[in-house]
Amino acid sequence: MDLSAGFRRYVAIAGRRNVGKSSFLNAIIGQNVSIVSDIAGTTTDPVYKTIELNPVGPVTFIDTPGFDDTGELGRLRIERARKVLYRADCGILLVDSLPTRYEDDIVSLFREMEIPFLIVVNKEDLLKEKVDELLGVYQQRYGVKTISVSSKLIKGFELIGRKINEILPDDDEVPFLSDLIEGGDLVVVVVPIDLGAPKGRLIMPQVHAIREIIDREAVALVVKERELRYTLEQIHMKPKLVITDSQVVMKVVSDIDDDVELTTFSILESRHRGDLAYFIDSVKTIEHLQDNDTVLIMEGCTHRPLTEDIGRIKIPRWLVNHTGVKLNFKVISGRDFPDLNEIEDTKLIIHCGGCVLNRSAMMRRIRMAKRLAKPMTNYGVVISYLHGVLERAVRIFRRGALI
Repeated sequence: MDLSAGFRRYVAIAGRRNVGKSSFLNAIIGQNVSIVSDIAGTTTDPVYKTIELNPVGPVTFIDTPGFDDTGELGRLRIERARKVLYRADCGILLVDSLPTRYEDDIVSLFREMEIPFLIVVNKEDLLKEKVDELLGVYQQRYGVKTISVSSKLIKGFELIGRKINEILPDDDEVPFLSDLIEGGDLVVVVVPIDLGAPKGRLIMPQVHAIREIIDREAVALVVKERELRYTLEQIHMKPKLVITDSQVVMKVVSDIDDDVELTTFSILESRHRGDLAYFIDSVKTIEHLQDNDTVLIMEGCTHRPLTEDIGRIKIPRWLVNHTGVKLNFKVISGRDFPDLNEIEDTKLIIHCGGCVLNRSAMMRRIRMAKRLAKPMTNYGVVISYLHGVLERAVRIFRRGALI
């Protein structure tokens, strides 16, 4: 498996047949990765190709079949091309003539899915004096960035990377916890020994929390869950915040005063890498699950499942006990982007904390779920919800208007 796949940007190239989508992709890549022909409809399936594109970084371009394809096979090709768009971080509408209803349809689809896009007028070498007219018409009609290139002469492509970078979603970094505390605050970090952690090491979210506490010039007090109550009694000092592993959150709640702020590592990860408000809203779907509904457990990495694996064993067991219905559970794992057919039949997606994914990769998965109208939450939110402590675990964010 390509471990960089989850961190790439995905750019879908859309347009009518014979506007030069395959030639355009070949020109960007510098290789003949897509078949080029004067026969309309040569590209029958999406073609994926990854390059390092300055200044964006790793990018996977997707060459799609023409959106004006005809016949039953054409309809199936168009449907497949539409599905590709669910993956896209941004799109390129490639054109070589005045706009038609097909361009209108593609633009409507981009906007419906909230996919930022730019318009590229291809075949500059053939169009010549018509290029400026087309650029003006498309700019006025759709109000987006518009440039021209010649795939044959490899002209104008030096602008593609910069233009794509300008329209890509701005997944600004969100603090892990530094905006929740101040210098001098006491933060208690409850770290049960995770069986999935390498021997002698803490798991990544625990390390992340301790480092941000130190960087903020606050005081980090690290304890195991069994020692929390005793430790707090000995120090005679009330913590500003207690952070705990989700699996022991009930014990931790019982050991601290109600006015002490509490959250979990996984909830911190939810906000840092994803969309905590969306996860909280989506978790309510649990109350509407019915017999034989499918719940998708999505993991950002691959690991050998443990006997009491949190995502594959414990959460499914807790969900069945809570809902009282028979549920089907499906697990997909890895940093690579999930196939659409793995998501379409699910009623709820429960993602791991995403500690091996960056924010862009996690937000891409969230945007895909939203486009498919699939509720998506994560381990920490689900566990706190099922144990009746979710509102306590997110109270600090609500008070600070941080979600």
